[in-house]
Amino acid sequence: MWEELCEQGYPRGYNSVRDYVSRVLRGKPQPVGPRPPSPRAVTRWILTHPDALTENDRLQLKAALANCPELTTLVEHVRSFAHMVTHLQGDYLPQWIESARATTDLISLSRFAHHLERGLDAVTAGLTQPWNSGVVEGHVNRIKMLKRQMFGRAGFELLRKRVILA
Repeated sequence: MWEELCEQGYPRGYNSVRDYVSRVLRGKPQPVGPRPPSPRAVTRWILTHPDALTENDRLQLKAALANCPELTTLVEHVRSFAHMVTHLQGDYLPQWIESARATTDLISLSRFAHHLERGLDAVTAGLTQPWNSGVVEGHVNRIKMLKRQMFGRAGFELLRKRVILA
């Protein structure tokens, strides 16, 4: 509001506009509409299988999709990718990448498809083969977490204490 007033020639500073607006609006009830859903909630609705959504979540997702056409496109791509992952249909990945890269209004999805395309053989194998290294990756993740927790604790002070106490 202050920037618009300055463009029209208002000579005073930001604080005077803020003080005026707070004085005028103080005590007056503001119109309250329904709160928009949080990004985390919308993400959860999109990533949850449609059959597992509650009726309330399904209605709220439908309302969010009605307000944002880009979100509808994103939901279609996410659900088709999830179908590929859960049913091990990696053969459809090139077509999915092509359609995702064609969506110019969703830059993040296009970038994700581009990065998948860079390792197309590995991703296709991961989406086609029934084997995975999830257990090994879990152990590696746990070891890295322990390493981060212990970073900086080992040193001469600790060694000195252990030698003196022994």
